[in-house]
Amino acid sequence: MKYIFVTGGVMSGLGKGITAASIGRILTDMGYKVVPIKVDPYLNIDAGTMNPFQHGEVFVLKDGTEVDLDLGHYERFIGEEVTGEHNVTTGKIYMSVLEKERRGDYLGSTVQIIPHVTDEIKMWIRNVAEKSGADICLVEIGGTVGDIEGMSFLEAVRQMKNEEKPEDFALVHVTLIPLDLGGEQKTKPTQHSVKELRSIGLQPDIIVGRCKERLLESTKKKIALFCDVPVEAVISAHDAEEIYEVPLMLKEEKMDEYLIKKLKLEKRESKKTWEEIVKKLKSLEKEVTIALVGKYVHVKDAYISIREALKHGGILAGCKVNMVLVDSEDLERYQDFELDVDGILVPGGFGHRGSEGKILAIQYARENDIPFLGICFGFQLSVVEFARNVLGYEDAHSSELADTKHPVIDLLPEQKEIDKLGGTMRLGDIEVTVKKGTKAFELYGREKIVERHRHRYEVNPDYIPELEKKGVVFSGTSDSGRRMEILELPDKRFFFATQFHPEFKSRPYSPSPPFAGFVEACLRYSEEVNQ
Repeated sequence: MKYIFVTGGVMSGLGKGITAASIGRILTDMGYKVVPIKVDPYLNIDAGTMNPFQHGEVFVLKDGTEVDLDLGHYERFIGEEVTGEHNVTTGKIYMSVLEKERRGDYLGSTVQIIPHVTDEIKMWIRNVAEKSGADICLVEIGGTVGDIEGMSFLEAVRQMKNEEKPEDFALVHVTLIPLDLGGEQKTKPTQHSVKELRSIGLQPDIIVGRCKERLLESTKKKIALFCDVPVEAVISAHDAEEIYEVPLMLKEEKMDEYLIKKLKLEKRESKKTWEEIVKKLKSLEKEVTIALVGKYVHVKDAYISIREALKHGGILAGCKVNMVLVDSEDLERYQDFELDVDGILVPGGFGHRGSEGKILAIQYARENDIPFLGICFGFQLSVVEFARNVLGYEDAHSSELADTKHPVIDLLPEQKEIDKLGGTMRLGDIEVTVKKGTKAFELYGREKIVERHRHRYEVNPDYIPELEKKGVVFSGTSDSGRRMEILELPDKRFFFATQFHPEFKSRPYSPSPPFAGFVEACLRYSEEVNQ
């Protein structure tokens, strides 16, 4: 097994996840099987209870584990579906160590960070790597070198470096190369970051410099001199228009060649699939504008998977997608609004704040026949909007949000006795049956599909007959037809909503059917309006 560890220095948010995913893509294109692991040093067991304002999007894996958004990048770039064991947190490690201590597994030893916690970390990484049958294990260490939370993980990496053969271990350090007021690239932060690594016994094999413009040769030489790496091991990761360009950028910097040499890998011819995707993405001439109406719109990372799924749909439809973020609370304040867009998307979410604004956006899309896509909470609020404005139940709502006589959305029966929030929703891959002759069947092309879920509430079965009588088509169901999964209005251009999250399974080379259909509908609408 070859191990590549990716660490970050100077500051967080530099793009370690994209760098790690891009390395994985490069190696995958050469025919190597790569298994990714994300280490998150926070004490949480998983990302499920974290607020998107603090941590960005919660990505859901096929087994229902709620994880950091970087695992979404891994799946989209590398093309492998992973599970919860591929996300290591301090909470998981400590829980495992303490359970062993309670069982007496340590035979009376005083349980300490070294060796017990570090041994647990190493064992976890090696078990996942070996079980995968991969050639290369790619491990991203979250946070920044110097963080207290990450020290035990970096110590485990140091130990692994000594335990593995030199050709089986590589450390990639991602760091910031800022500009001074005169526009000069400054290397001092990188020098200090590497010094911090060295103080714990780690020396990077490759330094990836995040910068605005391509690293100058003189900057590379200075980093090489002060950080004790060859010049060819200093990689420029300058700003790109599209994240999907990063693997090609790293290849242009010959990172693949250096990794092959360092890990003594066989040099193989790379597939051109990724280059073709990027070429197509950059050559799109037509454009559509889609409003995403949400309550986390001030956090760039809150809707990453949706943004990327729209992009994937655009590749298939042949158009660039411009996503406009609309604060749903603003719509509540200014109820007499107009949205000059080609489509409206209402994403998932929780809680009352901003929900009325989302309902107004759904009503606006339905009444003006603008292409609409609702995801999870957007699906539920579509039912609420229809019940209020078509069925005439003015107080219709979700029982999550209000005490109402008409709870058209209600708590799943199995959720009623649950008192813990973490990992207790209806989560992960669930099979959905699609009705023939519907828009859903047209998009998916088959009767049985599998999509990822993350919710506690569902359409109240007491109201389904009334909804259907007035024109709602529930074109997808699960659990032998008991739960409604897809909603569509056939008399509209495109009005489509899903209880599940199709964005989590969308890939640039395999767009999600609902997103592909939505973007195509937006393009047709744009062309009609602008004729």
